[in-house]
Amino acid sequence: MRAFGPRVARGLLVAVPLGFLAIFFLWPVGAILGRGLRTGGSLDLRSLAEVWRDPSLRHVLWFTVVQAVLSTIATLAVALPATAVLSRFQFRGRGLVIALLTMPFVLPTVVVGTAFRSLGLSGSLTAIITAHVFFNVAIAVRVVGEAWRALDPAEEDAAQSLGAGPILTFTAVTLPALRPAIVAASSIVFLFCFTSFGVILILGGPRFATIETEIYRQTAQLLDLHTAAALSIVQLVAVVAALLVAGAMTSRVRTSTRLPVRRPPPTSRRSQLLLALGLLPATVLVTVPLGDLVIRSLANGAAGYSHLTSTPIGAPGSPLQAIATSIKVACVATVIAVALGLALAHALTRPGRRVGIARVAELLVLLPLGVSAVTVGFGFLIVFDTPPLDLRTSWWIIPIAHALVALPFVVRTTVPVLRAIDPRQRETAAMLGAGPAQVWRTVDLPIVAHAAKVAAGFAAAISLGEFGATLFIVRPETTTVPVAIYRFLSRPGVTNVDQAMALATILMVLTGVVAVVAERGSRIEARS
Repeated sequence: MRAFGPRVARGLLVAVPLGFLAIFFLWPVGAILGRGLRTGGSLDLRSLAEVWRDPSLRHVLWFTVVQAVLSTIATLAVALPATAVLSRFQFRGRGLVIALLTMPFVLPTVVVGTAFRSLGLSGSLTAIITAHVFFNVAIAVRVVGEAWRALDPAEEDAAQSLGAGPILTFTAVTLPALRPAIVAASSIVFLFCFTSFGVILILGGPRFATIETEIYRQTAQLLDLHTAAALSIVQLVAVVAALLVAGAMTSRVRTSTRLPVRRPPPTSRRSQLLLALGLLPATVLVTVPLGDLVIRSLANGAAGYSHLTSTPIGAPGSPLQAIATSIKVACVATVIAVALGLALAHALTRPGRRVGIARVAELLVLLPLGVSAVTVGFGFLIVFDTPPLDLRTSWWIIPIAHALVALPFVVRTTVPVLRAIDPRQRETAAMLGAGPAQVWRTVDLPIVAHAAKVAAGFAAAISLGEFGATLFIVRPETTTVPVAIYRFLSRPGVTNVDQAMALATILMVLTGVVAVVAERGSRIEARS
């Protein structure tokens, strides 16, 4: 009987998060796909064949892949030089540069699109690729930089002592060691570019449609669920492939628990030139759009900020109320995502769990990242329309959707930390008489606490900027800031543009502060 309680607790740790995913992800997505692939009560796969026969849909598929590949290549071209000098040199302001390069990743796609529109970059493939590089450069810097930090400098020193020059040392020693990290980063960047919605919708316009925006058009405007379901299946297959590649490569990336090696400062002219050339493209790409966005928000005598308290004609609330709604939703969504994510991470990493089963479960948790947000949002409207889960008019439907999107980030942030815990620490605590709950409080929790803070910061930032699913399920009285920005940009008039720029700047500051505070808190706790 004494073992019955812990078994029930462990079962709940798995059942509750997976039940959340089953109800709020698999059910809505399955309902949309089921309706789209059935005609007259029977399975009809003709819409899948139509995707390949229709020239316009084939062009959408082709453009989606091409823009994702080009965006991934451009991201690596900008990020790898910056990663190289950040990993090789120690200099004043290095932490600020890393924080600056990381900030775009947590910025809402609506803010990114608005920033590039303020520069006059819209309606072109160049604008889309540039915005994707801006948005995803942090992924390559983080993933490849962590692997670079784990490299043993003695290997490069040994190659150079044998007469190898800098180029030969890099190609023969450093690059092979970094290849898994580069492939993993490329897979993740490709995934985000392949499923991009807000950037394409704002910067691409009708000329440049991707699978994601075409699903939105087929669902919201044409009400063609058959074509939307077929496109969702094609997208899901590509996403699963990208996740499998990223997972396989991530497992091969070197990690290190040792303190970082003290890198030399760039004292020579050559090293200073390398530092400048490595950082210049990335820092310019990040700072110019954000700076221009702030300047544009202050144009016309800061008129956009002065109108934040006024209610537009036909709207139920002011932009200031949208800010309050976004903050409230982000707080609730963060609590849900972190609680469920920590429970699932603990269950996936507990001793005795088979590695294969854990990997499959992690893949299932990551699927919400790749499934169309439009599909999820529209699925919410279809399945949650009858009691006891009639959520269409409920305020809770928005934080639930946001928590669903943030949950994969929480799991991916905390699982590696829990896996790195030495099992002997848990065994020692158990030998001293600690029960499972006490082992968790005394061993696991102190180690995973700073990772949980980072996860909470990401979850809050993601919620503040979530746009795709929210566009479907939001009601006038629950309008969030990203939706309000999109609506202002969709209306003519200088006042609407001013308010969009002001709201985008405020949202940029909110998400940036949340991310920096979480990251700073994790560093402080890690040092203590």
